[in-house]
Amino acid sequence: MSTETAALSGPGRLLTLPGVYAPQHDTRILLAAMGREEIGPGMDVLDLGTGSGALAVRAARRGARVTAVDIAWRAVVTTRLNALLSRQRIRVRRGDLTASLTSHAYDLVICNPPYVPGPASRLPVRGAARAWDAGNDGRAVIDRVCGAAPSVVRPGGVLLMVHSSLCDPALTVRRLSYGGLKAEISDRAFVPIGPVLRSRRAWLHEQGLLAADEHKEELVVIRAERL
Repeated sequence: MSTETAALSGPGRLLTLPGVYAPQHDTRILLAAMGREEIGPGMDVLDLGTGSGALAVRAARRGARVTAVDIAWRAVVTTRLNALLSRQRIRVRRGDLTASLTSHAYDLVICNPPYVPGPASRLPVRGAARAWDAGNDGRAVIDRVCGAAPSVVRPGGVLLMVHSSLCDPALTVRRLSYGGLKAEISDRAFVPIGPVLRSRRAWLHEQGLLAADEHKEELVVIRAERL
């Protein structure tokens, strides 16, 4: 795959290096949800699994102090490049979700985690598939975010997380609620099934997750506020 750029609504274009998850439908629905939040100067924003840095750049443009985290070095480099190209100050760190961020809480946490179910129970440790592979139920990373949210989101703060309806959004809402957050599905969008899901259609059909003639996937944004 060659280096490419991905246009997003608003000024500027973002660079996406080979092997880094490029902004897609899930990025756009999460950006729309962010647009309704009061993001501005004095706010601390955390972008978990930043990928290209598209969400981090958008938050920084609105004046927030932004920390972006990703486990992949290429994503870290890509986000740093996009921060430079966008003339935005973003703190970019390599890390495994919230493991290195336990000493700070944030006003807004945004997350586009890996969420594609697949037949392999073990998660990939390298390569582009780390951006989407999430175990048999697609919840390997989602559940970790749910568990970390009460300590990472400060009182009055908000978590915005996007994932597929294949991963049981109602369970996400329940788990966040168990942690003391007021959670709900705030956005829904039906989008064409992408190449990864198409390649797993037979397995997904066997699991009862996807109809044989289904050509669209529902994406949801979970909004959870820590009271």
